[in-house]
Amino acid sequence: MGPKTTKAYEKIHARITSGEYAPGEKIPSERTLEQDEELDIRRTALRQVLARLVSEGALEVYGRSSYRVPGGVSVEAPAGLEPWRIHGERDLYDNRWVKLQLWDVEPPGVERFEHHVVKLHHVAITAVLDGQDRVLMMYRYRFVPRQWGWELPGGIVDEGEDPADTALREVVEETGWRPKSVQHVVTYQPMVGMVDSPHEIFVGHGAEQVGPPTDLEEAGHIEWVPLSDVPGLMARGELMGSGTLVALLHILATRGRQGTTTAR
Repeated sequence: MGPKTTKAYEKIHARITSGEYAPGEKIPSERTLEQDEELDIRRTALRQVLARLVSEGALEVYGRSSYRVPGGVSVEAPAGLEPWRIHGERDLYDNRWVKLQLWDVEPPGVERFEHHVVKLHHVAITAVLDGQDRVLMMYRYRFVPRQWGWELPGGIVDEGEDPADTALREVVEETGWRPKSVQHVVTYQPMVGMVDSPHEIFVGHGAEQVGPPTDLEEAGHIEWVPLSDVPGLMARGELMGSGTLVALLHILATRGRQGTTTAR
């Protein structure tokens, strides 16, 4: 893509991420987009942009020649349900890495009781793809499960830091590669019944090697792993951590639906 086409891509992508083009909704027709003065793009180049957005999973083909933003849902949350009541909380243990608390809770229709809650850090994990259907991964040892395995780069979001900045920073520190861009996929809690630790998942596209890893404690053997290997690694239990699994499953689901991944 040239600079003009790239600019149009970035504008349409921004409309998707901002919600201007909402999940489940059709975007304007090719004719309407071609007449959009802000995009300033011809039909042939526009189709290249739309194809790229489809390959990334930001759009999906709808009907014969229309596009829509994925994520529309038909199910609705039931009304009239009551949340648990929280009467108080107290710390049992607290340091810079982990906080253990007891919360005084009362589920609807159940006698109140104390429930353990563990508070961990807010983290960001990134899957970086290249133009050859490969993902940037590290092979490393984790002493808690006493296991070697493959995982994606990621780390703690510093106070006041944008998680997207964390995602970029951690990839560089742990692998020595810098993604050209990252897009947020999902925020989730890995153990929602007891542990509070928001996980931010990002997908990066393209990367340049800027030097060796600088975070030697977190770095491991670094390799571009073919996406075709991911199901086999998963079946053998060699993918480490929920963030790695969530990111790679998202990529495989998008890849399966669209038939391709992002190429640079």
